[in-house]
Amino acid sequence: MNLWQTNLGGLSLEHWVNDALMAIFFLLIGLELERELYSGELSNFQNALLPIVAAVGGMVAPALIHFSLNWGTPMQAGIGIPMATDIAFALGVLAMLGNRISPSLKVFVVAFAVIDDLGAIIIIAAFYTAELSVWFLAGAVAVWILLLVFNRFFRIMSLAPYVVGGGLMWFFMLQSGVHGTMAGVLLAFAVPFSAQDEDEDSPSHRLEHLLHKPVAFVILPIFALANTGMFVGTDWIQGLTSLNSIGIAAGLIVGKPLGVMCLCVVAVTSGLCRLPLGLQWRHIVGAGMLGGIGFTMSIFITNLAFAGNAEIISASKIAILLASLTAGAIGFLWLNFLSKPDVTDTPP
Repeated sequence: MNLWQTNLGGLSLEHWVNDALMAIFFLLIGLELERELYSGELSNFQNALLPIVAAVGGMVAPALIHFSLNWGTPMQAGIGIPMATDIAFALGVLAMLGNRISPSLKVFVVAFAVIDDLGAIIIIAAFYTAELSVWFLAGAVAVWILLLVFNRFFRIMSLAPYVVGGGLMWFFMLQSGVHGTMAGVLLAFAVPFSAQDEDEDSPSHRLEHLLHKPVAFVILPIFALANTGMFVGTDWIQGLTSLNSIGIAAGLIVGKPLGVMCLCVVAVTSGLCRLPLGLQWRHIVGAGMLGGIGFTMSIFITNLAFAGNAEIISASKIAILLASLTAGAIGFLWLNFLSKPDVTDTPP
């Protein structure tokens, strides 16, 4: 029997990984998003506007490419797969480039990827929810409101009630039909946060620092082990030539940079926002290329979109892995050779 299908407490081991451990991953994403909104690049609307535009373009274009190829077929459910960006791998490529890229580009990619992740979270909640139980959902919302009261009115700074409440909220969310990972995101915004950079004692700061290493070195590797297993049969190439796989690959490799660049050009030329100091259009193109690294989030959405169809899931995962590797390699080479920082770079 497959190890990941072992029953444990009424759920398979794979479900525990995808519904419980990934809720912790989403909790960390939520905490990072909260920090960006309160004290980071996204705290200033003018600074946040271009990354928001980039993220929207980077989600819409891949979705349109996949939808145009798979409209009216069962594969249409995969429309959300190429919309996701794996922030950890994108930042990993930037780390490999070191000081060969502008610090402004790192800030832009972080902001753009965080907003992209938020978009993926909304898509999961809106389109990949099974049968909905209103009462369990109401229970989850009630727990969340209680935690907000603890934070806003009683200023309870201990992590304990938020962790316990988060576990209860996760259970209710899972039973409601909404994916349990949503509880992690909601919990992040219920935990008390301090906008002062030096305040490392706020519960949000403490929890974020506490989760970084377990998520990076335990949760994500376990998720990869549980979900990247693929059946590669003799017809695997045929699977790659399916419209679903083509839509995924084209969405990640072509749609991401195209959507990011086009919408940013429209926003800047219309005067809606401006390029950050130190960035030129070649940097925006490179950021869009790195946005095509889907991997974790794309695989996660694949499991939701094609639940129970192992053959399609396997073909989709192969397409995601190959497309993500291609997008990452092209983005690295582009930024390494064509986008070196230039002290003369100024916004238009």
